[in-house]
Amino acid sequence: MIELVVLIGLQASGKSTFCRRTLAADHVVVSKDAFPRARHRQRRQLRLIDEALSGRRSVVVDNTNPSPQEWEPLIELARAHGAETVGYWFPTDLPGTLERNATREGRERVPDVGLYATLKRLRRPRHADGFDRLYVVRFDGTGGFDVRPAPEE
Repeated sequence: MIELVVLIGLQASGKSTFCRRTLAADHVVVSKDAFPRARHRQRRQLRLIDEALSGRRSVVVDNTNPSPQEWEPLIELARAHGAETVGYWFPTDLPGTLERNATREGRERVPDVGLYATLKRLRRPRHADGFDRLYVVRFDGTGGFDVRPAPEE
């Protein structure tokens, strides 16, 4: 079964590191960060996801995806291809996020105003949003991640 994985959380919350360590080996990674200057980034992202799912390849979307406005079109596209939808929620740890972001350099560092803007829109995903499976991901304190099924609402 192919799947569409949606990572959901603030910038510098560990999403990309988690993606590289656990998903990138067997999923096509799609991120708007890969085309920062492109116009119509959302359209381009959806096209890349559609191409991968059409080829029966699983996909992971590595963006902040803070609200249903971002993940609903992804879920619809996955459903159109018969793919399972999986959400990984990275709960907000604003002090830790600000600290990790401060160590980033160049384009990887997000202005603090950008973090706060995302925080205003950020909402915890629920099964009722259309996800087949949901997980909560936290740092485990030893450089890894603690991944647990999200509780049912």
